[in-house]
Amino acid sequence: MQTPQTQAKNLATALGLNVDLYLKREDLHPYGSHKGRSIPIMIEKHQKEGWESFCLSSSGNAALAAIYTIKELNNHRHSGAPLHSGGKTPTLPIKLYIFVGKHIDQHKLERLRQTTGNDVNIKIEMVDAPKRAAFQMDKDFKAKNLRQSNDDTALLGYETLADELGEIKNLSAIFIPTSSGTTAQALYQEFLTLDSIPQIHIVQTPACHPIVKNTEPTGPSTATAIVDKTAFRKKAVREAIQKTKGAGWIATDQDIAEIKKLVKETEGIDISSNSALSVAGLKLALQKNWQFNGPVACLITGE
Repeated sequence: MQTPQTQAKNLATALGLNVDLYLKREDLHPYGSHKGRSIPIMIEKHQKEGWESFCLSSSGNAALAAIYTIKELNNHRHSGAPLHSGGKTPTLPIKLYIFVGKHIDQHKLERLRQTTGNDVNIKIEMVDAPKRAAFQMDKDFKAKNLRQSNDDTALLGYETLADELGEIKNLSAIFIPTSSGTTAQALYQEFLTLDSIPQIHIVQTPACHPIVKNTEPTGPSTATAIVDKTAFRKKAVREAIQKTKGAGWIATDQDIAEIKKLVKETEGIDISSNSALSVAGLKLALQKNWQFNGPVACLITGE
């Protein structure tokens, strides 16, 4: 599904941006975030390979997208209706195991439980080491681990996102909240096939910034979706930034809070802390007198 690309004139003026600004509203995707593009493709591809059970360590957007996808696939199996995506309708109920940490934010946990409902095919398990639990389940061939950071199938899901952004004439830059770097790498690779390649800017937090800087985290962040400290895609993302003449930025909680307030005041939109990272990165770039020769897009990713 194509998501809105909203021109934010008032926000652009408030930031002092002298070109058009677009907010790419991935938070309005039916599956709640940009992860709704990649997770379904990963599940359907691996299901065709014979997997009927999946797992992941997530308390946020990836888990929600997986829940929505599994529910849809199992509903199609029950009804016998063909999948709109062209994927293979499962013959057995697909199982999903979501591993969360014991110190998970209770709001996030409740959101996962509400989305899951009473679906017996989806299990949420609280464990000491969620990533290790998902890895072990995959290693034991009990379930396929839906880890975007080292599964290139995930890159395919963001090709449509790049194509939609490519509809913005003379797009000069895209700002992306980044954890593993999957979205940034995928967008760059797809932009290479289009008429023009915008600057790739990634935005991370003081709590997690292995792609922007190889330094120790300096504290927690309200942008809790930025968690990948390993960053397997670091080299590819840094290459994308370098070749497009973009940059990497680190936004503090103060930066995030100011942007959330500004977006609300200028555009009347409530955005999450994770989404605010993209606009915060743009503000930081403007403070450094960064120049843009065409429209700029900020990815509003969801919670």
